[in-house]
Amino acid sequence: MRRAAAIGAPLLAIAGFALAQQAPAPRDMTALYRPFEAPPGERTRADVAWPAPAVAALPTPIAGIGRAATAPEIVGWDIAVRGDGRNLPPGRGTAKQGEELFITHCAACHGDFGEGLDRWPALMGGRGSLRGDQPRRTVGSFWQHAPGVFDYIRRAMPYAAPQSLTNDEYYALTAYVLFINELVQEEDVMDRDSLPRVAMPNREGFVLEARPDTPNEACMTNCRQGRPVTVTMDSRQFVRPGSESGTAEPQ
Repeated sequence: MRRAAAIGAPLLAIAGFALAQQAPAPRDMTALYRPFEAPPGERTRADVAWPAPAVAALPTPIAGIGRAATAPEIVGWDIAVRGDGRNLPPGRGTAKQGEELFITHCAACHGDFGEGLDRWPALMGGRGSLRGDQPRRTVGSFWQHAPGVFDYIRRAMPYAAPQSLTNDEYYALTAYVLFINELVQEEDVMDRDSLPRVAMPNREGFVLEARPDTPNEACMTNCRQGRPVTVTMDSRQFVRPGSESGTAEPQ
C-alpha cells in the first residue's frame, strides 16, 4: 500500500499541474478587436495613415513546387481600394459619360436618377437624415469616402456581371452617382487624383469603435433604463420585387 501511494502521488501532482495549466487566464477582450493601436490625432478617417500590422515572414519555398505570381495575376486579385484612394487604377470618367452607362446597367434596380425601385436601395437623397428617426443611408448621406464608392461599384456591379466594365466606365459611373448627389459637376473628371479629393458630407461622421460594446452579463430587468424604444420599418423589406407595392421611402 505504501508503494502504491508513493507511485500515485507524483501522478496526482502531474495531473494537478496539467489542470492548473489549462485554466483560462483573464484577458482584455478589447484586444480581440484591435490588432494594433490607432495613430494619434484623427482616428476615424481612412485617409489618415495607420501603422502597418506585423506580418509573419512567409515560409521558405519548397524547390520544384509552385511559382511566383506574375504581375497580371496579382492585378486581377488586388482590386481593393482604400478610402484614401490608395490602389485606385488608371482611368478617368465624367458624370456626363456615366449617365448612359447608369441607364444601361444600373437604372433597372436603382432608378434613372438613383431614387431606388421596389426593394432596391436608393443611391441619392437623405442628406441630413442620419440624425432623424428615419435615417436614409445613401451614398450622399452616409458614405465616408468617394474612393469607396468606386471600389464597391467595380467590385460588385453591374449586379448580373460584376467587374465586367472598364476602369474608365467605372470612373464614369462613380462620377454619375456623385453627380446625382450634388457632390461633383457633370463635367468634372474623376480619376485616381481627383476622386480622393471629393468631400463626402458624412466624412467626419464615423467614430473609432470600442468593442466589446455590450457587457458579458445578460440584462434581465430595467434594461432600457427609462429610454424610449422606437422601431422603424422599411416597406421594401416586406414586398416581392416587381410587385409595385414598395416605395422608395421608409414607411
